[in-house]
Amino acid sequence: MIPTVVVLYLNVVILLHVAASFDDNKSKWPVPYRRFDRRPDVDPFCEAIYPFCPTGDRDGRVPDVRNSDVISVYRLQTPVWEFKYGSLLGKMHIMHDAIGFSSSEMGVNYTMEWYELFQLGNCTFPHLRPDVYAPFWCNQGAACFFEGIDDMHWSQNGTLEKIGEITGGQFNEMARWVQNDNETGIYYETWTVRSDPSPNATVWFESYDCSQFVHRTYRKLSQLGAKLSSQTQTNYTKIYLYSGEPTYLGNDSAIFGQPALKNLATDIRKFYNLFRPHQSFFDLAFSLLEAYKTVVLDKDFYLYYNFEYWHLPMKPPYIQITYEEVPLPSPVKTHHKIK
Repeated sequence: MIPTVVVLYLNVVILLHVAASFDDNKSKWPVPYRRFDRRPDVDPFCEAIYPFCPTGDRDGRVPDVRNSDVISVYRLQTPVWEFKYGSLLGKMHIMHDAIGFSSSEMGVNYTMEWYELFQLGNCTFPHLRPDVYAPFWCNQGAACFFEGIDDMHWSQNGTLEKIGEITGGQFNEMARWVQNDNETGIYYETWTVRSDPSPNATVWFESYDCSQFVHRTYRKLSQLGAKLSSQTQTNYTKIYLYSGEPTYLGNDSAIFGQPALKNLATDIRKFYNLFRPHQSFFDLAFSLLEAYKTVVLDKDFYLYYNFEYWHLPMKPPYIQITYEEVPLPSPVKTHHKIK
C-alpha cells in the first residue's frame, strides 16, 4: 500500500504542474472561448427529444443571393420553449433570440438562429454513465438556417422588428462568416461567470448561446457597413453565476485518469449527480436541497468550459437571471488614405 504522505505528495505535484501550465496560457480574464478546426461527429448516445433544425440546414449553410438584392434584417425574440409553455417563461424574461431576413428581389424570407443540438439541460449539465468514469457531455450548439419567418411565433409574445437593410453582397459576406463561425464554435455554454453584479465586475467566463450568436452576427453586419437601429430597447437574457477567482482543475484525462486525483473526480461526479435528468419528485426535492447546500452554504460550483473543469468559489447572490440591454452596434467607419 502506498503511504498517505506519498499520495499527498503526488497530489501536490500534479496540482502544481496543472497550475503552472494554466499560469502560462490562461491568466487573462475572461477565459477565451476555444475554437476548433472542425465540428466533430455527434456521439450516438446524445439524442434530442425535439430534433434540431427539423426544416432547415443543420450545418448553418446560407444560400447566396444577387449582390444587387436588398435584404431586410429583423430582430426576432420569443420566450424559451414557447411551443410547450406559451408565454410563461417570457414573463420571467427567459427569451430565445434569432435573426430574420427578407429578400426584395426573390420575395423570400429566412430565419437564422443558433441553439443547442440536444436541449438546454444537456448543454448545462452532463450525464453520468456507469461505463464511463468521466461525466459525459452532450453540449454541442449550432446554427440553423431555414426558409420562412413564422410571424405569429415571434411577434405574439416576443419581438419581430425590422432593424435595417443590407445589400445582397453584404448578405453573402455574412453567410460565409456564419459558416466558419458555425464550424469552429461547436459547443453551447449556458453560464456567464462574474465576480459580482456591479458594472465594473470582472468577467471570468462568457456564455456562448443564442443571444451571443445574434450579437456576433450584428457586429459582423456592422463591420460590413450595415446600419442597424431599433425603436425599442434591445434587451437579452443573461444567466449569471457569481464567484471569486476560479481555480483551474484540468481536463478529463488529468482529473479522471489520475488515481491521485480520485477525491476531486468523486467530488465533481457528486456535484453533477445533483442535476441528473429524469429524477423522481422525491429525488428532485432532495437534490435541490443538496444543491443549495453545495452552492450557497459550501460555496462550491464545478464549471465545465473549453472541455476543462474549473472550481468556482461562489459568492452572493450566487445565481441571477437578468434581462439587460445590449445596444445594436454602430457601423464601422473605414478610413481611406489620400494618395
